[in-house]
Amino acid sequence: MFTRHTLAALAAVVAACATPAAAPAADGFADTVKTANRKMVKVFGAGGFSRLNNYGTGILISKDGHILTVASQILDTADLVVHTYDGQRLKAQVLATEQEMDIALIKIRKDGKKIDEENGYDFDFFDFAESAKRAPAQAGDWVLALSNTFEIALRDEPLSVQRGVVSAYTKMAGRRGVFEFPYTGEVYIVDAITNNPGAAGGALLNRKGELLGIIGRELKNAQSETWINYAIPVTAKAEVKELVTVKDKDGKDVTQEKVTTVTMTDFVNLATQGKYKNIIRPKIVGEGGGYHGIIFVPNVLERTPAYIEDVVPGSPAEKAGLRPDDLVSFVDGEPIISIKAFNEFVRKNTRAGTKLRLEVRRGEALQTVEIELGAQPAKPK
Repeated sequence: MFTRHTLAALAAVVAACATPAAAPAADGFADTVKTANRKMVKVFGAGGFSRLNNYGTGILISKDGHILTVASQILDTADLVVHTYDGQRLKAQVLATEQEMDIALIKIRKDGKKIDEENGYDFDFFDFAESAKRAPAQAGDWVLALSNTFEIALRDEPLSVQRGVVSAYTKMAGRRGVFEFPYTGEVYIVDAITNNPGAAGGALLNRKGELLGIIGRELKNAQSETWINYAIPVTAKAEVKELVTVKDKDGKDVTQEKVTTVTMTDFVNLATQGKYKNIIRPKIVGEGGGYHGIIFVPNVLERTPAYIEDVVPGSPAEKAGLRPDDLVSFVDGEPIISIKAFNEFVRKNTRAGTKLRLEVRRGEALQTVEIELGAQPAKPK
């Protein structure tokens, strides 16, 4: 049985084979696409095994190499690289992420230069400030989607382009795996199959080649359980809950929850200047879930991969055969991109006696491990 992705890939191949060789020259969008391709990059980083890809797409938004992309697991590496339209392979570094909109800003690095220094590049780029001033596209408008879907492009190979129509400009109601997608603002829903592996971070453009939005990751509609083909507009904004410390009437420090509105424009402007601060989110309140006995590596990053450092002797993890250096990649078929994601899943969805099917990367192989969670150990008095 063919998967959605397989069918999409076959359709693309059939369409390419059925198109006469002279068609690109006659295509009214050919020049627009060629110009836009110079303002895009292919992004490569962490991942590279079953269902956890190590490739994506990025949008150049400054001549010095600032790139807007999605906040995926591929950014969790010291060896992040991008391929530009002319075939250059360049190192990059994460400047900031905003998980509520699932976006990130990275910057191309030049050897010997600090990340906050001018590096002497002169890339073609999308003027993000001007893009954010334009009115959103409306239902029925033609759009172009540029991305490295299915990792078709490397080095100087052009990105894939799809033509479609805006089906709706509406509120997001999606989920990734078992997790509700945090962004609930406006999105473009398009009638082309744009959100495939590698497409995340790509550009949604109007017929003139002007930037409308950033193509998101693969998500399902939380209401219909169907896949969504969407892009987050450059005018997006999100309501973010954060924890702040204030003084009470007695002069003591107390922690309160505060709601802040974050726009994509704010994020881009501050992150470009190195001034964007990661917001401290409230911890998820729950019963703690079932006990597994896994000890993960130090959780020092927002998306530290779920590598196992050790297992508690006699714990469910040891009985299941989990080992140090295993990387937990899936739980019950759903992708786990970080230690935080694993802990949230366990806390919200399990209890003593819950059985989970983990897929772990051990060496270069992906192995399935069944684990039955126990009761949380009593805290020492």
